[in-house]
Amino acid sequence: MSSRRAARKVNWVWFSPVILVAALLFGTAVGETRIPLSTVFDVLSVKLGLSGAEIDVVDMSVIWNYRLARAAVAACGGASLALSGLILQALLRNPLAEPYLLGISAGASTGAVCVGVAGFGAGILSMSAGAFVGGLTAFAFVALLAQAAGGSAGAKGSGVIILAGIAGSQMFNALTALIIAQSASAEQARGIMFWLLGNLSGIRWPDTWLAVPMAALGLMVTLWHLRALDAFTFGTDSAASIGIDVRRTQVVLIGVATLMTALMVSMAGAIGFVGLVVPHAMRILVGSRHRHLVPATAIAGAVFLVASDVVSRIVLPGQVLPIGVVTALVGAPVFAIIMIRGRKQ
Repeated sequence: MSSRRAARKVNWVWFSPVILVAALLFGTAVGETRIPLSTVFDVLSVKLGLSGAEIDVVDMSVIWNYRLARAAVAACGGASLALSGLILQALLRNPLAEPYLLGISAGASTGAVCVGVAGFGAGILSMSAGAFVGGLTAFAFVALLAQAAGGSAGAKGSGVIILAGIAGSQMFNALTALIIAQSASAEQARGIMFWLLGNLSGIRWPDTWLAVPMAALGLMVTLWHLRALDAFTFGTDSAASIGIDVRRTQVVLIGVATLMTALMVSMAGAIGFVGLVVPHAMRILVGSRHRHLVPATAIAGAVFLVASDVVSRIVLPGQVLPIGVVTALVGAPVFAIIMIRGRKQ
């Protein structure tokens, strides 16, 4: 049984690049407008310098400048959100921990809206910087609230952190709504509310210069701390007993998780359930050892968000559904199944 499970983990490592490339091709080939698959390959071959075929300008623009860029950012965002959830679940030892539930997404949304709508930062701060500050502020608020409420190590303390996260999420969501109501016109408010539910329609190639390095940095930092993540699943005392600098590791990993979440929120709004469902699903498939779990979670998160984005574009003819609605409609039942399966085991 153990050898069969090990072989399955090896297969994940070997096939993960193929799965990711297939997801990117799927996100590029499928959309609101029907474009033959042969045209998609022609465009990619021309852009990569492998062919000199004559291609319609509109098809070229749709495939290269819109769909492929959108799929690339969706993949980076899915990997970032899934890794953020994995990091928070390991550090807090709580299966419900994720950026959305702990208020990081809500705080990042508030920060982005403060910069983009209310004009905070006097033009110096970008929306990404505002989202990062907001996400970090929200997590600090949740941590202080949990500490004041008696949060500590163990199941009770973990539950207090989740309750504090719910309170923080509600507060920052209310602040976001207040800023929009006071500072935005009716048309702006409608666009911002649609964006906050998750929207990749405005993504273009310049966005990938932020999304790709951030996802790569988050993956590298997480892989560098594999041993620490394994140790944290048994508690901070266990981590400290094997020589891990608990405070420094927590600051680095939470900072990276916050930065990945904030960047994704600034680009596409608050997208829930990716950081909650994907790590749990991957634990079932590859086990709880982080050397297998981290790359599997990153790939699965990328594929899940690319697929969700495609569904959001085609499920309603002539309309684009917010991607956060799709992830919630898929993620909630899947998480319920995972909970029931865990209880039976």
